[in-house]
Amino acid sequence: MEFNEEEKEKILRAGKIASQVRDYAKEIVKPGIPLLELAEKIEARIEELGGKPAFPTNLSIDEIAAHYTPSHDDQALAHGLLKVDFGVSIDGWPSDNSLSFDLDNSEENRALIATAQEALDKALEKMRQGIPANEIGSIISETIEARGFNPVINLSGHSMEKDELHAGITIPNIDDRREVTLGPGLYAIEPFATKGSGKVRDGKGSGIYQLQEKKKPRSPTARQVLEFIEKEYSTLPFCSRWIVKRLGNRALFGLAELESMGILHHFSQLIEVSGAKVSQAEHTVLIQDDKITVTTL
Repeated sequence: MEFNEEEKEKILRAGKIASQVRDYAKEIVKPGIPLLELAEKIEARIEELGGKPAFPTNLSIDEIAAHYTPSHDDQALAHGLLKVDFGVSIDGWPSDNSLSFDLDNSEENRALIATAQEALDKALEKMRQGIPANEIGSIISETIEARGFNPVINLSGHSMEKDELHAGITIPNIDDRREVTLGPGLYAIEPFATKGSGKVRDGKGSGIYQLQEKKKPRSPTARQVLEFIEKEYSTLPFCSRWIVKRLGNRALFGLAELESMGILHHFSQLIEVSGAKVSQAEHTVLIQDDKITVTTL
C-alpha cells in the first residue's frame, strides 16, 4: 500500500507519540501501581501529545499474553511480568507497540523479556520490501528457541491501515511456510516468548470490543451507546471502561445488548495454555519507497 505525504506524516506522528509514551511508561510503571491508574495515565498522555488511543491499553500479567485492560472499577495492582501494549491513532492512522516489565525481580522474567526484545531487534534488522513474512517468523522463532524458550505460535504481527489495526496480512512468530511478501505498507512486528507450550487459548471476556456489524438495536440505551461508538471509535477497538466513563454505568446494559445481537465483537483475554509466563515486544514499521522506518522507536 502506497501512502501520500499527508498520510505518511500522520503515520510518523502516531509513531513519534507512541515513542514518547513508551518513555513515560518506563517512568511510571512500578510494582503495586493500580492497573486502572496506569492505563488512564498512559491514555491521558497520548491525548496530551495530540493523539488518540488506537485501542485500549493492554496491561497483561504473567500467563495472560494479551487483551487485559482494566475495567472501570478494576482493583488489580501491577506485579509479575507485565506487558504494556498500547497504540496511537492520528486521524485513524495507527501505531502499535509494546514493552514488558519485570516487577518481581525475577531472573526468569528478565530472561523472557530480553528474549522477546532480541527477537524483535533481529526481525527489524532484516525488514525490507519484498521480504516473505514467514522469513521474519523464522528469525523470531530461531532467536527465541536459541535462548531456551518457545515463541507463541498462534499470536502474530500484522499489517495496518487507516482505522484497521489488523488489515489482512499476518506476520507470524514462526516459519508458517506461507510466503506472503511484504510490499509498501504499515506493519506491527510483535514476538511473544514463553517457557510454556507456546500457544494461547481464549479466557474470559476482556471488556475490549470492536464494531463488526451494523444493525438497529432495540433499546434506547443500546442505540445511544452504538451512536457514540460509531462517532468516537469507528472500527477501532474500544473498552467498556471508556463507555462507562462517558455514558455511565447504565451503558453496560447497552453493550451487553449490542454484543448479544452480534453488532459488537467482544475480545477474549488470551491465556498461555500451560499457564506459563509470556513476554512481548513490539514496534511499528513503515515500508515506503524501499525505505524502512521503525516509527515507534
